[in-house]
This record gives sequence, C-alpha cells and structure tokens, in this order.
Amino acid sequence: MLDFRKEGMEFPTPFALKIIGRDEDGFTEFAVAIVREYAPDLNEHGITTRLSSGSNYISVTVPFTAESREQLDAIYRELTGSERVLMVI
Repeated sequence: MLDFRKEGMEFPTPFALKIIGRDEDGFTEFAVAIVREYAPDLNEHGITTRLSSGSNYISVTVPFTAESREQLDAIYRELTGSERVLMVI
C-alpha cells in the first residue's frame, strides 16, 4: 500500500482533471457525468472547456475534491476505458 504522505499527496485535496476527446455527441456532458459518478458533490461552476484550433477536439477541465487514491483510480479507469476519451491529464 502506498503512503501518499510520503509522496506529497494527502486527502481530501483539490484536484482537476483535463479530459480530451472529439468535440461531438455531447462529450463535455459525458466527461462530467463520469467524474460526477465518483464525486457526487462536483460543483459545475468551475468546469471549463477549450476547443482545439481546428475545432475537432475539446478539453474539459473538471475540478473537484479528491477524497482518496481509490476514487482517483476509479475515475481514471473509467475515463481511459472509454473509446470517446483520447487523453486524461
């Protein structure tokens, strides 16, 4: 088991994910819904989006309070497991 205090990460902690995918079929809503599934107290007012220069791709930045490493791992697994998601930073 990892000791996050040694790694400089203590929970709960403010955290933000940048989720990148094609700008189609409600990608923003899709990405936010996945994060909300694991962080139900998500405040949507801090969410930002940015289109790529060719408007083909969109990045969705979702800030939330991370409660545990297990929560973060579950969010990453679900996002990266989707064919709609190209990258999670």
